[in-house]
Amino acid sequence: MQNEYEIKKEMCEIGRRVYNRGMVAANDGNFSVKLNDNEFLCTPTGVSKGFMTPEYICKVDANGNVIQANKGFKPSSEIKMHMRVYKERPDVKSVVHAHPLYATTFAIAGIPLTQPIMPEAVIALGCVPIAKYGTPSTEEIPDAVEEHLQYFDAVLLENHGALTYSDSLLNAYHKMESVEFYARLLWQSMQIGGPQELSKEQVERLYEIRRQFGLPGKHPANLCPNAKAGKPSCHTCGGGCGTAKAASATIGNADADLVASITKKVMDQLGMN
Repeated sequence: MQNEYEIKKEMCEIGRRVYNRGMVAANDGNFSVKLNDNEFLCTPTGVSKGFMTPEYICKVDANGNVIQANKGFKPSSEIKMHMRVYKERPDVKSVVHAHPLYATTFAIAGIPLTQPIMPEAVIALGCVPIAKYGTPSTEEIPDAVEEHLQYFDAVLLENHGALTYSDSLLNAYHKMESVEFYARLLWQSMQIGGPQELSKEQVERLYEIRRQFGLPGKHPANLCPNAKAGKPSCHTCGGGCGTAKAASATIGNADADLVASITKKVMDQLGMN
């Protein structure tokens, strides 16, 4: 079992990975690790996550109040979002927030990552909904994220970035990598006519593999309301799993014209038109 200092060193290493992979710019991003029900380590605000050392890391309680922080450092202003995840998901031990380029592009364009295009993404993520926009450092983001926490382990933050969480810091970070890779593949396939999606039968077989593996976390394979009712699990739910939202946000059955319009929307957001 890792001691606190070892966890702090791991947080610094993950910070370097996030920074070096271009998932954050300047002082962006934040992540945290749960030590126990009332002690959490978190990255500080106003520093580059690519250049941290263990003394940068702060310790807070379950309300985000500082327990320990070295002079010149204070917890991330987004700690409220992290605390909401821990409150609603007792199984979660770490939270990662970053601004990966492709995933954030979809978040800015208002397009959830719901299309089943590769087995690994279907098994690991299911789909990635979008939490409605909230002002950073306020309760608006935690409130927006909360509605998705019981159904997914990764969420896009509208016009903001991405949030992933898991049973360890490394696994939470790996989910962020998976979200970004999924988004990049979807984006690139949209440039050459749109992706060829897996069939419902293929998705259900992948869901069954996930169930057999007993993988941790929340996932439509196990927690989709349809699955609970004995019906086929959904995948292209557009973030509607477990909410009253309609599935109209999905582009799973889009025709060529719709794919083209979505592509133009994304490119406009990137300033590429």
